[in-house]
Amino acid sequence: MDLTLLRTFVTVHRAGSFTRAAALLGLSQPAVTGQIRTLERQLGRPLFLRQARGVTPTTIGDELAHRAAPHLDALVEITETGLDEHSGVRTLHLAGPPEFTALRALPALAPLTAQGLALRTSFFGNAEDTLEGLAAGHHDLAIAAARPRGGLFTATPLCDEEHVLVAAPRWAARLGHTVLREGHVVLEQLPVVEVHESLPLVSRYWATVFESRPAAAGTVIAPDLRAVLECARAGAGLAVLPRYLCEGALERGEVVALLDPPVPPLRTYFLVVRTGTLRLPPVAKAHEWLLRAAVDW
Repeated sequence: MDLTLLRTFVTVHRAGSFTRAAALLGLSQPAVTGQIRTLERQLGRPLFLRQARGVTPTTIGDELAHRAAPHLDALVEITETGLDEHSGVRTLHLAGPPEFTALRALPALAPLTAQGLALRTSFFGNAEDTLEGLAAGHHDLAIAAARPRGGLFTATPLCDEEHVLVAAPRWAARLGHTVLREGHVVLEQLPVVEVHESLPLVSRYWATVFESRPAAAGTVIAPDLRAVLECARAGAGLAVLPRYLCEGALERGEVVALLDPPVPPLRTYFLVVRTGTLRLPPVAKAHEWLLRAAVDW
């Protein structure tokens, strides 16, 4: 059987669409459709059900994907190892949210570089993009803030991230104790600094602590939590931030926690791999080191 056809098939299976698979493979959509039809003729079975939005694998398609994908991934690993044999270096492609990956995951993996591991990192602001890249084979290991569904991925809980409502001291002094009574009062009196117009962190915090929705729009939108922290520290407004990220600023008094709820909002991170790839040494080693480091997070 032609490995090119299998590679195209696995990419379509992971992407859920001929169009997305074509973009990932650098092919035209008709070329991908033609390759899948050729494979279906060779097997004598349909592999996908065509729908208005994308495709759904048949039971035969699912079975073939789960049997073939790990072997194709292993061939990629062999190729990469062969390319790096002269240096003894093996490369791991890691994907995840920029702040958590930069401040926690990469420092935890840094000692592995002395053991011959090279790291290549991609940052994504949402779990959907991260997992799409992992499914397409662009990454070996991903950190995602959502547990993926289906059998194509294997996910392991990594750690919980506590969220804190913070602002510069002058804003905290202005608010006094009003925040303890009504959450919406805060948004009425303070500008909001967030990573996206939809206010994902503030909305999660409000739903958990105040059982309501935020009523204001963001004043400053910066798609990196480190920038959000700097804006909050400079007095641009309130922000909801991971405790690990703002702990130092809290200790130095540069920002103040506006609330100390008995049950703070949490976000769980997962380590995600394509099913079957944990047997590959670079993936297994990085996976193990991150889980070990997360005990102290």
